Amino acid sequence: MVTLYGERRTRRELSAYAGSLSQFAGVRLMTLGDGVERGVRLLEFRTGTGLRFTVLIDRAMDIGDCEHNGMAIGWHSATGFRHPGLHDYEGEGGLGWMRSFSGLLVTCGLDHTLFMAEEPADHYNYRPRQTVKHSIHGRVGTIPARLSGYGERWDGDDCWLWCEGIVRQAAVFGEHLELTRRIEAKVGTDEIRITDRVANRGFSPTPHMYMYHVNVGHPVLAEGSRYAAPIRDVLWAAHEGENYRAQNVGYDRMPAPQERFHEQVWEHDVVADAAGQVPVALVNDRAGLGLEVSFRKDQFPCLFEWQALQSGLYALGIEPSTDHVMGRGRARETGELIWLHHGEERRYDVTFRVLAGAPALAASLGKIAAIATQPADSFPKPSGQFPNITRKKQEPAG
Repeated sequence: MVTLYGERRTRRELSAYAGSLSQFAGVRLMTLGDGVERGVRLLEFRTGTGLRFTVLIDRAMDIGDCEHNGMAIGWHSATGFRHPGLHDYEGEGGLGWMRSFSGLLVTCGLDHTLFMAEEPADHYNYRPRQTVKHSIHGRVGTIPARLSGYGERWDGDDCWLWCEGIVRQAAVFGEHLELTRRIEAKVGTDEIRITDRVANRGFSPTPHMYMYHVNVGHPVLAEGSRYAAPIRDVLWAAHEGENYRAQNVGYDRMPAPQERFHEQVWEHDVVADAAGQVPVALVNDRAGLGLEVSFRKDQFPCLFEWQALQSGLYALGIEPSTDHVMGRGRARETGELIWLHHGEERRYDVTFRVLAGAPALAASLGKIAAIATQPADSFPKPSGQFPNITRKKQEPAG
C-alpha cells in the first residue's frame, strides 16, 4: 500500500482523491534552458514524502538535485550541470573533468577511476594506439544516455517510479562498454534504488573500474555533522604524516567551512552485515537530517571518504569503489584489476536513504554500530594493510 500524509491507502483509495497520481508524486521529463545547462534533459522524481531528485539523462543518468521538504541533500558546485557538448574531459592535464563535477551522484568509470593514468594499449590490437591515457575518474560521467523508458509501475497497491537508460562508452580500436542503469523510488518512501550493469559489448578484453562519487552538501553537512560507517580499519589517508593533524579535522566530525582547507581523502576497510550490505551515513543531529548510502561489499569492496570542506565548495563524499585508492597501477600489480571479455558483465546495487527526523537518524546509527564499532579516535593511525580483493563470479550478460 502507499503511505502518504500519515495514512496507508490502496490504489483505488488513493485514486479517489485525484484524477492523476502526479498531484502527489510522479516522474516527468524536463529540459533545462539557460547557461551551461541549456539543453540538458532530466527526469524529476517526487515520491510524495518531500523527497525530490533529478536524474541527468545527458550526464550518464547521474543524480543532480536531491532535497527533502525543501532542504538540500545533494551538493551543487559552481560548474552547474554542464551540457555534454561543453565537457573538456581531456583538458588541463586530465583535470578538465572538474569543470563538470556537481550533483549528488557522479559516476566514475567505466574503464578507469581515481587519478590520471597511462597504460599499454596492446589489448586493443591497433599499432598506432600504443597507450591509453586516462583523465581523472574516467569518461562515463560526461556521456549522455539513451533513455529507454520512465514512468509509474503499480505492483498491486504499491507504486514505483522508475527510469532506465543505456550509456555507451566506445572508441574505434578501443573499448566498447555499456552501462545500463535503472533507478527506482517507491511512492511514499524516502529511498532511491539504483541498479547498474556494466557489460563489454566489444571483442577486446577491457579493464573495468567503477566508483560512485556520492556528494553530500549543506545542511546535512554542517559543523558537528557525524560520519558513521562500520569501519574495521583505516587503511590510508592522503594527508598522513606531519600534516595529519594540521587542519584539526578528523574523519568522523565535520567543521564549518574553512577558507584555506585542503581536501582530505581516507580509505576505510568496512564490514558488511549478514546480508552483505554496508551502510554508511552522514547525519546532522541538530537539523534532524541525514543521508545513508548502502552498498554490497562483494560489489564494492573499498570505501573512500572525501572531505572538501573549504568555503564555497563544502562537500563530503561517500565513495564505494571496486578498487583501492592506489588505483590501477596497484590493481595491475596484484592481479586485482577487473578484465571484462566479450559479453561479460558486472552488476552494482546501491540504495540512498534520506534520514528525516531523530528516529530515522537513531535507527541508521544503531544499525551501523551493530555491524562494527568505528574508531573512537578521530585521527586513527592508517595501517597501510590493504586487504586482497576477491572478486565474486557474476553471470555473463544476455
